[in-house]
Amino acid sequence: MLDVQIKEITKGDNPQIESVIRSVFIELNLPLKGTAYEDPETSAMYEAYDRPQSIYFVVKSNGEILGGAGIQPLKSHSQAVCELQKMYVLTKIRGCGIGQKLMDCCLDAARSFGFKKCYLETIPALHSAVDLYRRNDFLELQAPLGATGHHNCGTWMIKDLL
Repeated sequence: MLDVQIKEITKGDNPQIESVIRSVFIELNLPLKGTAYEDPETSAMYEAYDRPQSIYFVVKSNGEILGGAGIQPLKSHSQAVCELQKMYVLTKIRGCGIGQKLMDCCLDAARSFGFKKCYLETIPALHSAVDLYRRNDFLELQAPLGATGHHNCGTWMIKDLL
């Protein structure tokens, strides 16, 4: 088992977390258009989350970034709803409980920011991720919320944070 730490992103982490996100898309043969792969924020994650009620965590081991996830207010929606965003981890740490720890950090931060609900969008082919969300009481929706710009994510979920 790797010795990992979950920390807030720094500006110097941008190239590594961008590489992690993009490599997961390639590895799993996920759609590139209309997803985080082509999202302009993916190249500047520190700057994208350096805003009120926003935070991005990275998973590090010996200086190497192995994954990450973040929380931001859901664009074009109620101020009480945040979005769990860009949650990706490399193969070497999948199945070790790191995803749960990363999600716990994000949901704790969301509660501390005063959000009442947490929304997410994902690609249906990410079965393990969808299972993780379900185990954490995320419920599926019939349509997307807000204006994320990720039109190629076909699974939409929400969770009460109270």
